[in-house]
Amino acid sequence: MKPTANVPKATGVFFILAAISSIIGLKMYDPLLSGSDYLVNGAAHANQIIWGALMELILVISAVGTSVTLFPYLRRYNESIALSHLCFRFMEAAIIVVGIISMLSLLTISQAYVAAGSPDASTYQASGTLLKAVHDWTFLLGPNFMLGINTMMYSYIFYRTGLIPRFIPILGMTGATLVFIAALLEMFGVIEQISVWGAVLCLPVAANEMTLAVWLIAKGYNRKVLSSMTVEKAM
Repeated sequence: MKPTANVPKATGVFFILAAISSIIGLKMYDPLLSGSDYLVNGAAHANQIIWGALMELILVISAVGTSVTLFPYLRRYNESIALSHLCFRFMEAAIIVVGIISMLSLLTISQAYVAAGSPDASTYQASGTLLKAVHDWTFLLGPNFMLGINTMMYSYIFYRTGLIPRFIPILGMTGATLVFIAALLEMFGVIEQISVWGAVLCLPVAANEMTLAVWLIAKGYNRKVLSSMTVEKAM
């Protein structure tokens, strides 16, 4: 991709779409993720679950979009980090897709359970428990664990280059560290995945993404720095 004035704006839009779609998608999965009657509630709210999956597909597209549009700028400073960021962001997207498939599969099981009338619930519950666990782990590894790594990489380059005001990448590196710590604490069962502490630790990285998005849409990258990086690349 050849960098143009519209590319930073696209990056900002992708960050905003990712944030909005992830929140909406998770909320729409409530009939399957909340309560003990999910085998019945899922089928009763099938369209809501499907809309949740569509929201997460938008999240996947947006996550890939941020990596693709950031790449031509990040590679001017360090191509290895830029490629790593691209690969890890694609890994994050792939993990999210696995979570989407688990929710749609759980919806299918829920519909089969309801259609069967009064079946032996134990088999359905065992499958349902497995699929919910798959979603929980993908939610932990994708939007938390991988997010921390990805945010650290692009924030580091932004800090070193000055393409954007340095308070934004400082917030990004802080947020990346905290969300990575949150993922580790959740992984070892120290805190709950959906909890007050989890939300507090994830707040800085969310604030960074929104601040970065607004800045890129409104101001873009520092043209003087960008021009000097272009000259260095050519040399």
